[in-house]
Amino acid sequence: MTDYQGKRVLVVGGSSGVGLATARQFTAQGAHVTIASRSKEKIDAAVGSIGAPATGRVLDITDDASVEEFAGTAGAFDHVVITAADTPMGRVDTLPLDAARAAMDSKFWGAYRLARALRISPAGSLTIVTGYLSVRPGKAAALQSAINAALEALVRGLALEYAPLRVNAVSPGLIRTPLWDGLPAEDREAMYEAAAERLPVGRVGEPEDIADAILYVAGNPYSTGTTLFIEGGGAIA
Repeated sequence: MTDYQGKRVLVVGGSSGVGLATARQFTAQGAHVTIASRSKEKIDAAVGSIGAPATGRVLDITDDASVEEFAGTAGAFDHVVITAADTPMGRVDTLPLDAARAAMDSKFWGAYRLARALRISPAGSLTIVTGYLSVRPGKAAALQSAINAALEALVRGLALEYAPLRVNAVSPGLIRTPLWDGLPAEDREAMYEAAAERLPVGRVGEPEDIADAILYVAGNPYSTGTTLFIEGGGAIA
């Protein structure tokens, strides 16, 4: 097992869902975790739930000045994980162009801004969370498919440009996170049940499933430029 004791870890989007589960696991293994998110209220709640030595800082990954200011004052990290994104769903011919541009600006350009601005130890890692729609497009998800595929291509290029820093992607399937809390509870559970019946593993994912994968690729010294799919068989079902 990789020793994260005393390592400086940044989890962007660490205030909920996969990011929060990742921050918890790094902290449990002795890392000094910084949670970054747009909402100070959510950051404070996340840090409070984890406890010391976790800390938090406000960061808007869609804002050039916010990213540059953060990078200029945060110091160097051993490992960085990027889970933050706001990507509305919708068919290409119905999703407003400004919403589509905002989705690209959040998930792709947000990760790009961070990758170019942050200081990361050459012996460390950068992990970007994408999504299995990159290889398994769905109805009303062409934009998400394109964004995730672009991020996975970016990861491969960064692994070459930033070597020996290791750069990887973790690509989840359907995960039970607050992302889906906007759906009525009955509809949300029906979606989870339908997915569980379709998936070879017989269940949907939990945030901890993805956190396990993130810590694995962050700590594996022979892993770079790769995309690790953790999707319950969704890409083949």
